[in-house]
Amino acid sequence: MAGLLLWAPVSLAEEPSAPKDLRQRLSEKLTQDKAALQVRAPAGAAAASGKAAKADAKAAHKPHWGYTGDGAPDRWGELSTDNKLCAIGTRQTPIDIRDTLKVDLERIQFEYRPSRFTVLDNGHTIQVNVEPGNFLSVMQRRFELVQFHFHKPSEERVNGRSYDMVAHLVHKDEAGGLAVVAVLLERGSDQAQVQQVLNNLPLEKHQPNAAAEPVDLNHLLPAERGYYTFMGSLTTPPCSEGVLWMVMRQPVPIGPAQLAIFAKLYPMNARPVQPAGGRTVKESL
Repeated sequence: MAGLLLWAPVSLAEEPSAPKDLRQRLSEKLTQDKAALQVRAPAGAAAASGKAAKADAKAAHKPHWGYTGDGAPDRWGELSTDNKLCAIGTRQTPIDIRDTLKVDLERIQFEYRPSRFTVLDNGHTIQVNVEPGNFLSVMQRRFELVQFHFHKPSEERVNGRSYDMVAHLVHKDEAGGLAVVAVLLERGSDQAQVQQVLNNLPLEKHQPNAAAEPVDLNHLLPAERGYYTFMGSLTTPPCSEGVLWMVMRQPVPIGPAQLAIFAKLYPMNARPVQPAGGRTVKESL
């Protein structure tokens, strides 16, 4: 029939398409261009990335605070901005207690009771965490005992003299204010409460060990309750100031074997004395 167009299917082999080798070359070109973009990162971004890596490495290798070497007390203020008061504070502790004002200081009212406790080797000292319920009252303020710990030798000096060890009993009031009672320890007979702590030393650092028997800290205090008092700071980083200090005047005996056990763990963990800075130091009559 004249004028009739007939359609016949075209095989797939006859479809027009890009040659296979052209498709392959285009794919390779795209891959190369992507790689080139990754290599040609902005110089500023690469530099920033390098600086960040160096900063991270420096932070990772920054020494932790301690009592010797790169983390020694004269470096504490450099280790962290949180520790700036360790370097620039004007009411730092410990101090050499001298030139005191002898006045009729009010008696510290201790309200201690037998309490459960745990012993922790925190890597800087032996710390004893005490259950709630132990208080002291002074200057119309009431503070609750939180923990006590030890330093060897004593951080405080009295007229230039240091003692074999000291126990620091750390208290806090409802407003967050701190008060520390320092009990000076000198070589003599064994001290029962110190022995309780030593009996319950943990086998590993940073793993608290709970004692089976309670401790009564009334028996750690000296019989004579005269004391020195002044405003100071924490004696470890961050060296926060505004801490009320009360250093018991009469030392308490501690046995040679007890001293030796602590010395084996911490031969020296005392911050050097700091400038008194003209602050007022009062002493009981």
